[in-house]
Amino acid sequence: MQVKPLTCAIGAELVGVNLADAIKSDDLFAEIRAQLLKHRVVFLRDQTFSRAEHVAFARRFGELEDHPVAGSDPEHPGLVRIYKSPDQPNDRYENAWHSDTTWREAPQFGAVLRCVECPPVGGDTMWANMALAYENLPDHIKSQIADLRARHSIEASFGAVMPIEKRLALKERYPDAEHPVVRTHPDTGEKILYVNAFTTHFTNYHTPARVRFGQDGNPGATDLLRYLISQAYIPEYQVRWRWQPNSVAIWDNTATQHYAVMDYPPCYRKMERAGIIGSVPF
Repeated sequence: MQVKPLTCAIGAELVGVNLADAIKSDDLFAEIRAQLLKHRVVFLRDQTFSRAEHVAFARRFGELEDHPVAGSDPEHPGLVRIYKSPDQPNDRYENAWHSDTTWREAPQFGAVLRCVECPPVGGDTMWANMALAYENLPDHIKSQIADLRARHSIEASFGAVMPIEKRLALKERYPDAEHPVVRTHPDTGEKILYVNAFTTHFTNYHTPARVRFGQDGNPGATDLLRYLISQAYIPEYQVRWRWQPNSVAIWDNTATQHYAVMDYPPCYRKMERAGIIGSVPF
């Protein structure tokens, strides 16, 4: 296996690897997982495995889960179909920096995404290294956010376009989750900046140490959250991947955010993703 880093901050292409072989090879799987933890996201071309093999490989990382809003393959539970077509010109939800399912109590550890069909140009996906984003924060910001916690909401994101009855039912099924603003990576021990497009507000900001007058709390907390979320926008923390059919991305959802660039209407873009259940952030 050849490992070709794509930027100084994040991302590497793995060459000479067939992911289907890693279903049964412990050594190959261990090497892929090690490269994933090192580079945050790894990419492969020309992976012609079946849907069953896609699920079987992803399950080596852990159990898989379906998405409550995005459709899944009925024959392969845990394989989410992200299909975009010219008939959906206003379906642009993916073009926001986010970490998958942080609205869950235990967000996903990672994902294995395969391109089924893509436009001839456009439709790239970008990832950002949120461990590096935390590392480079000013020291006074690190001190300010060390004990902060924040809410993450599916109701305020996927649920926003639903009729109120369905939106409230979605929230009842998936109540807003609360996570630390700075998360510790369960494998590497690194500190991760852990707020994104699903984050609505801090839950323990309004204390005498932080709020002297009303404006310290509002807009003070809002301004701080906006600043933290914007760290993913910094190009020096990013990698951008151009899709081809049968290209695959595997990413560490704990340590990264990603952004699906919606610049390809009126073309088709069909992706299939296996999401791997993670642990409760600490």
